[in-house]
Order: sequence, then structure tokens, then C-alpha cells
Amino acid sequence: MQIFDAIVIGSGQAGNPLVHRLADKGWTVALIEREHLGGNCVTFGCTPTKTMLASAQVAHDARRGAELGIRVGGVTVDLPAVVARKNGIVLEWRQGQEKHTASRPNITLYRGAARFTAAHTIAVGNEQLTAEHIFINTGTSPLVLPIPGIDRVPYLTNRTIMDLTEVPERLLVVGASYVGLEFGQMFRRFGSRVTIVEFADQIVPREDPDVAAVLQQALEAEGIAFELGAEVTRVERRDEMLHVTVRRHHGVGEEHVKATQILLATGRRPNTEDLGLGAAGIAHERGWIKANERLETNVSGVYALGDVTGGPAFTHISYSDFQIVFHNLFNEQKRSTSGRIVPYALFTDPELGRVGMTEREARASGRHVLVGAIPLSYVARAIERGTTAGLMKVVIDADTERILGAAILSPGGGELVQSLMALMMANASWRLFYQAVYIHPTMTEGFFALMNSVK
Repeated sequence: MQIFDAIVIGSGQAGNPLVHRLADKGWTVALIEREHLGGNCVTFGCTPTKTMLASAQVAHDARRGAELGIRVGGVTVDLPAVVARKNGIVLEWRQGQEKHTASRPNITLYRGAARFTAAHTIAVGNEQLTAEHIFINTGTSPLVLPIPGIDRVPYLTNRTIMDLTEVPERLLVVGASYVGLEFGQMFRRFGSRVTIVEFADQIVPREDPDVAAVLQQALEAEGIAFELGAEVTRVERRDEMLHVTVRRHHGVGEEHVKATQILLATGRRPNTEDLGLGAAGIAHERGWIKANERLETNVSGVYALGDVTGGPAFTHISYSDFQIVFHNLFNEQKRSTSGRIVPYALFTDPELGRVGMTEREARASGRHVLVGAIPLSYVARAIERGTTAGLMKVVIDADTERILGAAILSPGGGELVQSLMALMMANASWRLFYQAVYIHPTMTEGFFALMNSVK
């Protein structure tokens, strides 16, 4: 039996920094990782997808050069080169983390799958480990829906689509949220004919309908087709093609769509099925670990961080979980996730930056709500750049004058929305931005028109 001060299961964006900060405190730490160091973000998520999206953006900008008076020859996408660039960047991140971990004498790395055999005992292969503090950061994997026939055809997930070396002639995407929309637009710009099927009646179903509608229009303008309020009911392979049956919820009959590849972007499942949660007595719901606002499970000394709790599935939230847990280990005044403001971005073009409540959520809460919204065509910088597809929207509590939430659908929307988040964190009145002086011409200058539209 190997005894440690702490065991960290998973080297994602909570587990990895936690291991090193605990080592800084002189703790002996066991890090267990069954795949690559860095977790989903570095290996299959943020790093590789945004790298490939950058290539897709260049292809798109080159094609529309004539709109700005710049004429180039035909645009050719070298997908193997795109993938090689992505792999190189991922490898650089991964090797950096491996080198850093190997340099720490009080960190022991175990390669393999972890399994609880008791509340504070972990098996990894033939090794038995124990520690007073155990931190679970195992993340999630793609959820494959039981679509009839899907098990008899080759299908793609977010993990496998980035290894393609040929651009699919026809790509059918199941799911119109973050994964589906980002890959759908990426491969449309690489040259695929793309159809996206979504069960809900709008894309990005959790977003306000007006925001979703503007984004859908922008994607349709690039040639992406949508089947909303619909579901895939069967997949068959005939004559080297996938024959996909799509049933609409509103309307008559079914549609049969041909595709060369199908991408499943229908959600995530927790990586806990082989973790032995029952042996440890750790409470969970369908594999999602139950944790309180301090990320503590029902078992004393065992914590769950990141996506595995079923909370907001973002890298920056996992890192925030690490910050909370690490702080609480060494400070009497405790921090929690309660009241945490959650920003996130959808890296389409235009990019959707979102923070806080949607208008729909704010009104459902019973508050007296003010709303401001403007199209990007009100922003001089957007006109000059030829990027007027999008909008800015803010939701305000009329009684407190505090911003409840905002959506910026714009180039750099994820960057812009964080300025509004700063007001939210300061509990400041929205009128501060109404009174501000903005540099002309910038995208941020749009906040003046946005605040002028509040009513």
C-alpha cells in the first residue's frame, strides 16, 4: 500500500494545477491519468478545436477577400496540413506538462485507470494507493445516443473528427449546440456540404431565441442547412453512403438525407462508470458525482471538480473549482461556487460571448427586467470590417440597476462580454457603461449604443 497526502484522479484543468500547488506546499501527491496529461481540453477540446477553427477562419477570409477589394486565386484546404499543425500544438502543450510533472520529486504519476476499493483507497493496475484527501477530476466523454443503426456504421465524435485527413463531401451533424455548431461551420469552411439536425426548435437551445436566430442566419448565409425540431431515427450504410432518416416533430412525413460522414454532437457522459463509486460510498446520479458548493462529496475528504459534477462544462470553471478547493484546504474563511458568475463562449463566427442570465431566465425569476439590444450594424467598426452579422444584448434588474446577463454575438464576442462581467462582479450599476467614453472606432464602442437602447 502506497500512502500519499493526496491522490488526484485526472489531469484536467482542475487536477493538473491542483497537483502542482499541493506539491508546492510540500505534500506528497499521486496523480492518476489513464490517457494524456492535460485532460480533455488539451487533447480533444479547446486546444485542438480552436487551432483548427483558426485554419477555417483563414480559408473563409480568403474566399471573401473580393468583398473588400482583394482578389486571390482559388482557396485550397490542405486538411492533412491543418491536422498536422493541430497535432503539433497539442503535443507541445502535452510535452510541457509531462516535463513539468516529471521534474517534481513529490509527485508520482500513475498511468492507468483508477478504481476505488474503499472510501480512501484507490487501485491502479496492481498498485494500491491511499490518502486522506482524494480529488476526482475525471471529466466526460461523448454521449452516443442509441439511434437505430448507429452501431453498424462509422460515426464521428468530437474526438475523432479532428483526425480526418479528407474533407467529407457531405457532413451531417446531430446536435446544434457548441460542438455541433463549431465543427459544422469549420467543415463548411473546409468545403463540406453541412446539414445540422437539432431536436429542439432552435439552435443553442439554452440561449434566447433572438440571439439564436441571428446566429442561425449567419450560418445559413455560409450555406449550412438546418433541420430544427427534428431527430435522426435511423442510419444505414448503402452504396458507400450513409442514408439518414430525419423525422420532424412539426409537420408531415420524414426526410431522407445522404451523408458521407455523420458527427454525433449530442451531449456528454461522466467518466465514472469504472471508478468504483459504490465501493467508496460516493453519492452520484447516473454517474454524475454529487458535490456541495465547496466541491465536497458526501464522503469526508473526497472532492469532485470540473465536468464530472454535471455543472457548467467549461475549462475555466474547472480551473475555478481548483481555486476554490485549494483555497479551502489552507484557509479558515471558505470560498464556494455559490454566486459564481459563469462566462462562456461559442467559437462560431460570429462568436457568441455569454455571461449570466438569459432574458428568458431573468423574466422567469420574477424580477422587473430591462433589456437593451442592438444589431452589429449600429457599430462603426463592424461596418468598416464588413462583419455586421450579430448583435449585442444586455439584461438588467430594473430595481437594483445590476446587470443580470449579457450576450455579445460578434467577432471577439467572448472577449467583449467579459467587460460587462467586470461590472457584474463589482455589483456596479449598468449606468457606468452608459456614461463611459469609448475609443473610436472599436467594437467596444458598441456598448454606448447598447446602453442607450435599454428600456
